[in-house]
Amino acid sequence: MENASRHDAVRIPLPADERMKRIFGLECEYGLTFSPNGRVYLPIEKILGYIFEGLIPNSWPSNAFLTNGARFYQDTGCHPEYSTPECDDIFDLVAHEKAGERILESCLPLAEERLREEGLAGDIYIFKNNTDSLGNTYGCHENFLMRRDIDFWKVAEQLIPFFVTRQIFSGAGKVLKVSGKPQYFLSQRAQHIHEKTSSSTTSSRSIINTRDEPHADAERYRRLHIILGDSNMSEFASYLKVGTADLILSMIEEGCVVRGMALEDPVKAIRDISRDPTLRKKVRLDDGRELSALDIQRVYLEKAADFLRARPEEKLKADVFNEWERVLNALEENPLRLVREIDWVTKHWLIQSYVDCKGCGWDDPRVAMMDLQYHDVNRKRGLYYLLQAHDKTTKLVDERVIERAMSVPPQDTRAKVRGDFIRFARAKNRSYTVDWTYLKLNGYWEETILCMDPFCAFNRRVNELASQVPAASP
Repeated sequence: MENASRHDAVRIPLPADERMKRIFGLECEYGLTFSPNGRVYLPIEKILGYIFEGLIPNSWPSNAFLTNGARFYQDTGCHPEYSTPECDDIFDLVAHEKAGERILESCLPLAEERLREEGLAGDIYIFKNNTDSLGNTYGCHENFLMRRDIDFWKVAEQLIPFFVTRQIFSGAGKVLKVSGKPQYFLSQRAQHIHEKTSSSTTSSRSIINTRDEPHADAERYRRLHIILGDSNMSEFASYLKVGTADLILSMIEEGCVVRGMALEDPVKAIRDISRDPTLRKKVRLDDGRELSALDIQRVYLEKAADFLRARPEEKLKADVFNEWERVLNALEENPLRLVREIDWVTKHWLIQSYVDCKGCGWDDPRVAMMDLQYHDVNRKRGLYYLLQAHDKTTKLVDERVIERAMSVPPQDTRAKVRGDFIRFARAKNRSYTVDWTYLKLNGYWEETILCMDPFCAFNRRVNELASQVPAASP
């Protein structure tokens, strides 16, 4: 593996209009709990079944694709997981990731009604966070389609210092006890990362996952799978988290090398940075230097500035760059300027304001409850959404766009073909099987349609089937 990273890969020149294209995806696992009105134990599996019922009536699938092209399924540990459809625009991605929250929220009333029918009154809570009270963790994975002709290991080595330090603006914040005393951490996932790279997402969580599963033409593309990030409530934090990673990846793909940033111990560095909200902690590099997370981020920022000067047509990436620079400046001068935008800052301010108002300490049980309630997807009780209701958060995507994304896929990626196929199959009461790269009508008129190009939003055969296949008898 290391030997391969020492040699330059042969680059296949791409047309200018394809050079900067990217497919993005987010996979978000949610925490799930039931608070009964009485002493009734109910297995989480049953609650999750009711949530699935509300989403897909008359079925209890463990893996279901939706009409918006997204995938909704049960992950390890009885966590509902929502994978966005393929998006080629960051704002589309933010909208479809938020649509996942809204879809789960919309399932709650019916699920709770089903419980009442069984005489089990209580409240179901769904949290968009990354840890539970027992110390278990569940993730928010980022996916970036990248070029196959680039040396993956060279890309990974250059990206690791960026991802380790990115938590200073992408972290969701977490109150943890250290030696019996509460301490505020920048990231919920950082303490659960064990390796630089690994093919596993559970037993040996890594900064960069190496599983080679592109869900596309494997000769041309590879999927960069990032599993160290937090789930963000803030739309702006999601935008900046994904946007900066896309910018750095594009820069590396085009041959702009980031040298001299290798960390001596990336796993130790990610944990040390997380436990210092003052952002002053320095981590050791391979060459013996010690730099803060802000210092390292600024090195990448300067490289990105050089990259973009030669590409004035890249307006969206330039916007990401400008916001990134503004955020780094604010973090250095006064992080409180980023209340409304950055989750860990917003949550810290919210809790500190409460502690000051009540005259209690950070070890007060109500603080632990606030730490959790910030992530409640129910907009009537989640603290993030109560802030939003009082115009104390930055909103990037109109709510009407999010509502549309709950049922309508992106219109310029493969997700549109998948969504159209599912819609017509359901309308005609036909059994079907769907995955990221294929569509299949089961039984009569059985046919498998391959969809290997994630940028292609049209499939002639799907359109033909929609007009030719008769409706099945009820």
